[in-house]
Amino acid sequence: MVDELTDKTFKEETSEGVVLTDFWATWCGPCRMQSPVIEELADENDAVKFTKMDVDENPNTPEEFGIMAIPTLVIKKDGEVVEKLTGFHSKGQLEKILDGYLAK
Repeated sequence: MVDELTDKTFKEETSEGVVLTDFWATWCGPCRMQSPVIEELADENDAVKFTKMDVDENPNTPEEFGIMAIPTLVIKKDGEVVEKLTGFHSKGQLEKILDGYLAK
């Protein structure tokens, strides 16, 4: 399951463990391609928390992270940003990146 975050819940919800947040918008074509990949990973991977945030409804958090293009995926480990990925990423690419943070 992919949890929907807001500006108010983001910090608390992403403070522990490995968390991937998909910053997206309803009008964004590449975002609509990325979402099913994130949902598939969420169904298969219990070690990572998968979240998403609509940048139109929640402008403060994307601004804090300097997100200028979407989709942008932000990976946090124990509350610290460890990676920012912009643009579409395949399931295989994301699995490899996430496995690196789970192994540490």
